[in-house]
Amino acid sequence: MAHAGIFNTESQYLETEEMWFANWDLGGPFWDKSNPVAQRSFANSPHKFVDRWNTPILITHGEYDFRILASQGMMAFNAARLRGVPAEMLVFPDENHWILKPQNAILWQRVFFRWLDRWLKPEAQQQVNS
Repeated sequence: MAHAGIFNTESQYLETEEMWFANWDLGGPFWDKSNPVAQRSFANSPHKFVDRWNTPILITHGEYDFRILASQGMMAFNAARLRGVPAEMLVFPDENHWILKPQNAILWQRVFFRWLDRWLKPEAQQQVNS
């Protein structure tokens, strides 16, 4: 499950509307080679490890989230699908970082628990292993 997650830290660093969070969370810009904190953060960007992905992923995102744009979720979704990893994406065009509207929250919960049922119940494990 990835809710409003970062897929490519370099692109996220430049596309956020709130640089304070990007600098705080990542340690600074990716081009600052003298900054070991930033270099470690960017070296561990999820997009650099797609070749190792094998776990089904559910991605949810709100399109009014300007801190972490929905494009981050779309990149992760496409990467998983291109690798043959089971993936589903649920986008809320009228939500921000948090899914707050009651009907959207109900849908989020239903999709989330359906995903857990599908991939974590014993019969699902048999499907994955066969």
